[in-house]
Amino acid sequence: MPRVRLVGEDGEQIGIKDTKEALEYAYSRNLDLVEVAANADPPVARVMDYGKWRYEQEQRAKQARKHQSTINVKEIKLRPKIGVHDYETKKGHVVRFLNQRAKVKVTIMFRGRENLHPERGRMLLDRLAQDVKEIGQVEQQPTLDGRNMVMLLGPTKNAGVKRDAEDEDRERGEEAVQGDRSGKAPAPARNEEPQPHEEVVEA
Repeated sequence: MPRVRLVGEDGEQIGIKDTKEALEYAYSRNLDLVEVAANADPPVARVMDYGKWRYEQEQRAKQARKHQSTINVKEIKLRPKIGVHDYETKKGHVVRFLNQRAKVKVTIMFRGRENLHPERGRMLLDRLAQDVKEIGQVEQQPTLDGRNMVMLLGPTKNAGVKRDAEDEDRERGEEAVQGDRSGKAPAPARNEEPQPHEEVVEA
């Protein structure tokens, strides 16, 4: 490019200059000559501290990434005839995901003639939504998607909030008393959580 439209370090329009002259102008101020509009006629070049400019651009990009919200969606798959134990296990997964501030896509999978009774899937999804309403809210109502029925849950402001230590102690005390009254020690909690890498849990 033999000529450029030169812009000074403070944004002032200096005018059209030969490229060599523009470079000398920049170097005389211990600054760089940076092309900022290559498609203009003639191209626009600005006098600046290129290192400082790059740093500022990187900081702006970093701030922009920091303010971007990453939406994490987990999926739980259920069958319409799921048993009580399996339902409680899957509900535990939903609770854990919501407490991690993730959205949860709950899918009811119909097979064979089960798709003739979509109301069973809807009842199951409504029951789950009711069971987790303290930490999860329905963001997408149950809808049929082919042979599946899908509902989307999102975390509420209560999701991930730890309960008061005093409340937890009181509950543990109540459990201990109930165990003593029955003559049996409380059953140890079963660890039914999926491995950390699991994204989809099926019934």
